[in-house]
Amino acid sequence: MPLKKEIKLYKRYILTVCLTVTLALSSTFLGINIRTRQLIQDENFIQARALLNSVVVAFKWNASYDGVYVKKTAGVHSNKFLKNPDITDTEGNVYTIRNPDIMTQEISVLAEKDGLFRFHITSLKPLNPVNTPDAFEREALKLFEQGTREFAITDVIRGRRFFRFIAPLFVEKSCLGCHKQQGYRLGEVRGGISVSFDVENTSERLTQNLIMIVIFGMLATLSLVGLIYYFTKRFVNKIVLARQEIEHLATIDGLTGLYNRRYGTGRFEEEVIRTLRVGRPLSCLMVDIDHFKLVNDRFGHPVGDEVLKTAAACITEVLRQYDILYRYGGEEFMLVLPETELSNAEKIAERIRLMIKERTATGIPITVSVGITTVKDGDADPNDIINRVDEALYHAKNAGRDRTAVR
Repeated sequence: MPLKKEIKLYKRYILTVCLTVTLALSSTFLGINIRTRQLIQDENFIQARALLNSVVVAFKWNASYDGVYVKKTAGVHSNKFLKNPDITDTEGNVYTIRNPDIMTQEISVLAEKDGLFRFHITSLKPLNPVNTPDAFEREALKLFEQGTREFAITDVIRGRRFFRFIAPLFVEKSCLGCHKQQGYRLGEVRGGISVSFDVENTSERLTQNLIMIVIFGMLATLSLVGLIYYFTKRFVNKIVLARQEIEHLATIDGLTGLYNRRYGTGRFEEEVIRTLRVGRPLSCLMVDIDHFKLVNDRFGHPVGDEVLKTAAACITEVLRQYDILYRYGGEEFMLVLPETELSNAEKIAERIRLMIKERTATGIPITVSVGITTVKDGDADPNDIINRVDEALYHAKNAGRDRTAVR
């Protein structure tokens, strides 16, 4: 895989990891917030049911006695919707009856005055206008007739949020004394009892909690994603550097620092194909160190290595930016010269030969033989050119070495 494509793949991998972590953390914090809100809502239901049950118990207690009488004092008024609501004892004290509805209303007034909660008994067919349902209660009462057993919403009343809960009231025997004339039968839904309590502070805390979750979630996500990005980036950079080093080792001759034969041959073949396509000149030089085997045999391989590096350095000095130089064999070098006519290639070959001859490696004189050729009409394969330049080198060596030959 090309290095650029591999780097792009690594970047995509880092981005995918970061996005996955971000999505996972966001989902986690969102789930925490949703779960918190659900727990608060469940708690509201529990509180509402508890309040409602306590009132229903008191309601049933009152109904079981067909109402209770209280002494009529200042501020205590008779229920005008009941027949004969008052009685007088032997001492002349007047008592007025408090049926379940009135008792519930009075409890609600006291609780609401203290800022606790509010109760309301309601019906679609109220005897007392005070029991007329509002929009929420009317909707719930219709649902009760269809079988619903409780109904709740969070409503805004006078600019504050209230949790409103309502449950049905069923006709019991004790209820028929007041409601028989309305046509109710035992077991039917005759209305409902609702409870409302302020949840504004809880809602504000939930909002603050959400803000904190968002802030903490963003900080945690950014921190974690930053750490993942940092360490993954470092890891990927090490992989890229290792890949570049491997590619470098795979393309470079370790001794001379030139391209190796495999990579150089590939570049040479690409250049030949381009030259044949565009019809431009291209020349090749094959440089061979004379009597190199004798140098190794007489002075040892370390000295032979110095001879190779010296020859490579001399050839490198004549390179142009677009020329291709690689180590072809043990002591042979291939120089590819794009956009170069044969006559100029001969001058370059002679210059290389003289430069190397003037140098010494650890005091040992060095000479080279150079084969020269150029792309000709009819060349269809890079191997044709290699065979021809190799043949030219063979003639230079057979002619006495330390010279150039053209084919």
